[in-house]
Amino acid sequence: MRRTTELLFLCLFACCTACAAQEVIDPDVAKEDPDFLVQGEYLGEGTLLDGTRDRVGAQVIALGGGQFDAVVYKGGLPGDGWQRNDPKFTMNGKTADGVTRLTGRSLSGTIRDGKMIITDPEGAERIRLSRTERKSPTLGEKPPAGALVLFDGSNVDKWEHGHITEDLGTLHAGTNLKEPIGPNGLKLHLEFRTSWMPQARGQGRSNSGVYVDGRYEVQVLDSFGLEGKNNECGGIYSVEPPAVNMCFPPLTWQTYDIDFTPAKYDDAGKKTTNARITVRHNGVLIYDNYELPRGTPGYRSEGPGPERLLLQGHGNKVQYRNIWAVEK
Repeated sequence: MRRTTELLFLCLFACCTACAAQEVIDPDVAKEDPDFLVQGEYLGEGTLLDGTRDRVGAQVIALGGGQFDAVVYKGGLPGDGWQRNDPKFTMNGKTADGVTRLTGRSLSGTIRDGKMIITDPEGAERIRLSRTERKSPTLGEKPPAGALVLFDGSNVDKWEHGHITEDLGTLHAGTNLKEPIGPNGLKLHLEFRTSWMPQARGQGRSNSGVYVDGRYEVQVLDSFGLEGKNNECGGIYSVEPPAVNMCFPPLTWQTYDIDFTPAKYDDAGKKTTNARITVRHNGVLIYDNYELPRGTPGYRSEGPGPERLLLQGHGNKVQYRNIWAVEK
């Protein structure tokens, strides 16, 4: 059964050539698409329709062919002033003659040269925002003394089916550690980058996943600007959504910092204590010592003993780097 599962993951890694053909993993190449320079995060302030003045954030999602969705957040960007269930509204539109025009139920917007202006139904300016690029506070964090360096760009000696993307020096999704780590738990740091796939949708949009202990998947996906469900980036797949969707735009390096304690089993192999996990996505706490009621589907079933970390291959070219762990 184990060999069958491994072959399935290798097939997923190699399949979906149509999706892969539409992927861009190099930001310099993506910049040749004018939509890439429009999509992203915007931050500013303005007066809302209720008359209050506040910080305002916006996430503009590229859909391909000059089409865009936009989500506008009262208070700032997700994880930076805006939290789940705070007020927000949506707009959509397209680019023509160098200007991206967006319309919503009550407000409209234009984007030109990295500036977004949102107007009311009478055409009066309400909100002005500028394009911004956030970075995780743990990006590039170096492993502490005694840490297990799992990937530093130099080799894939610790990885089964490991493949370095030579011109980028990154680790390609679709690989697992050769040996289990963290029998008593671990702290894991890794960095990942989703691909530029504006034409793709849902689970086909730069899909991977980090299987902690081989049994619990923290989803990796280009779900920038979406709701933040349990099958989107940061979600514990099929189990629990993140506290807030902290997914950055595609081709932005992101971080997961994970503290994991495995489940406990008695001598008969019966689970006596659930596993627990704390996750920070791009520095923001999205699970705080969350008790995992069960494993997630797709790799290893729950059971006693440590399993191997997996960076799921799902037909997309998600890139990883700077992976290290501290065993408990």
